[in-house]
Amino acid sequence: MSATHLSNDIRAAEALALMPVMRKAASVTILALLVFFFFGGINKAAAAINGVAVTSVNLRAGPSTRYPVVMVMPQSASLAVYGCTGDRSWCDVSWSGARGWVAASYIQVFYNGRPTVLTASIAPVVGIATVAFSVAYWDAHYHSQPWYGHWDHYYVGGGSRSVVAGCGDRGCGAAAVKRGPYGGTRAAAGGCHDGNCGGAAVTRGPNGGGRAAVGGCGPEKCGGASVTRGPLGNTRIRHGSFDRP
Repeated sequence: MSATHLSNDIRAAEALALMPVMRKAASVTILALLVFFFFGGINKAAAAINGVAVTSVNLRAGPSTRYPVVMVMPQSASLAVYGCTGDRSWCDVSWSGARGWVAASYIQVFYNGRPTVLTASIAPVVGIATVAFSVAYWDAHYHSQPWYGHWDHYYVGGGSRSVVAGCGDRGCGAAAVKRGPYGGTRAAAGGCHDGNCGGAAVTRGPNGGGRAAVGGCGPEKCGGASVTRGPLGNTRIRHGSFDRP
């Protein structure tokens, strides 16, 4: 075998030996790029912007006055602003080791070298991200609070509704169940057959009250009754009927 062929064979063997290393390096590079593109935005969103409380204001556990107060922040408190809701009305901030939400109109940020009230137009200009509020935020920051276990009572939004309906050989009917965001529920059902119609509904409030009602119409009369129980135990019963025209 000539020296030229031997040299070529050696270079080919070296190239084959380096291929796994090159593939590993390429994989690391691709992984780094993926981390940069996918997580770079998250890191940027998590970066806090400096702000100041315009006046003494409540730091709340969520973006609404319905949420409990975490603490009262004094006027001129130096805030770290992590982001604001989509409409820029409430912002996620921290102060003195506490995390929570404050109305954007009570926050000043530095814009063009001077303190400026945080508005929907100023927020993106100074680099404040849009952030979402969820039960994960609640879980992360409020385990030690006495109201921590009452998320369903405070949460603004949510709720659900399911409906079924149909007709068969014996008539038509429908039912619906609705759950409110604060723990209340309502179930209702009704139907008609051969001109006779009836229905029933049960409503339970989040604080223990409730109401049940039934009613219906036959060929000659319509009637109904309801029972209402307040959260403190008081009960009221109503009923009545009338002749069909």
